[in-house]
Amino acid sequence: MPLLGSDIFVIALIALLILTVVLGVRTVPQGYNYTVVRFGRYSRSLGPGLGVIIPYAESIGHRVNMMEQVLDIPSQEGITRDNAAVTVDAVAFYQVLDAARASYAVSNLSQAILTLTMTNIRTVVGSLDLDGLLSHRDQINERLLKVIDAAASPWGVKVTRVEIKDIEPPVDLADAMARQMKAEREKRAAVLEAEGQRQAEILRAEGQKQAQVLAAEGRRDAAFREAEGRERQAEAEARATTMISDAISRGDLAAANFLVAEKYIDVLKALASAPNQKVMVLPIEAAGLLGTLGGLSEITKSVFTEEAPAPMRRRIGEVPM
Repeated sequence: MPLLGSDIFVIALIALLILTVVLGVRTVPQGYNYTVVRFGRYSRSLGPGLGVIIPYAESIGHRVNMMEQVLDIPSQEGITRDNAAVTVDAVAFYQVLDAARASYAVSNLSQAILTLTMTNIRTVVGSLDLDGLLSHRDQINERLLKVIDAAASPWGVKVTRVEIKDIEPPVDLADAMARQMKAEREKRAAVLEAEGQRQAEILRAEGQKQAQVLAAEGRRDAAFREAEGRERQAEAEARATTMISDAISRGDLAAANFLVAEKYIDVLKALASAPNQKVMVLPIEAAGLLGTLGGLSEITKSVFTEEAPAPMRRRIGEVPM
């Protein structure tokens, strides 16, 4: 059955309507924003989800990634303030906050951030000496972040982080630094060893001093005790002598005999212990020693009999021998 003109018109109209709906509905994925241009001029931005544009009058300009992105900065050479050539690697993290400015304020956003970062890295490297460049990476990162973020702010971009990955000095300079580090560590090791020896000597001297002090205190206490013992012995001997003198004055010959015998035995002991004594003749038998003591007693009796008054003589004569 041939189609009439009206049927063809209806079919064309339906196809046009379907095409219009397809062109007017846009689905924006999560993490992206689409810019909408009307007759070549920016109109608005579409967020994630289902968006509607005017068919034939509006179109999608740019599909902008709104998630945080990483930008690898290629290696580049720089010269420090003390004329040392170094190779620096870095990485930058940024996030688009305004899709319109990121699309129309700068031609190539990634290339712009890359060039800006490389330029500022060379500037920072040239303002520091090699030691400061190697030991203050955190300060370098903060300085780069502050400068690059301020420069990229008109583009609707937030630079979140800038990190220096690696700093490579020349090979000869690296060798010199390694030797310097080794020498410094050996120096610190020698200093620590000397300090340890000094502390050991001090502790050893303190120990010897303490030992000498304790030994001196021990000798002092021993001398004090020995002197005290001699004093007590002398007191005892004096007391014994006094008692014997009192007994003798009362006419007690037994006390006199005891004193004479004690002195006699002490003399014998001294003669026996003399270092230059080779031969000594002593009365070994007990009877001889008793006879000697008896003779001494008779002598003492005769002396006291002659010197004592009459009542005392009678008392002496009564003492049995």
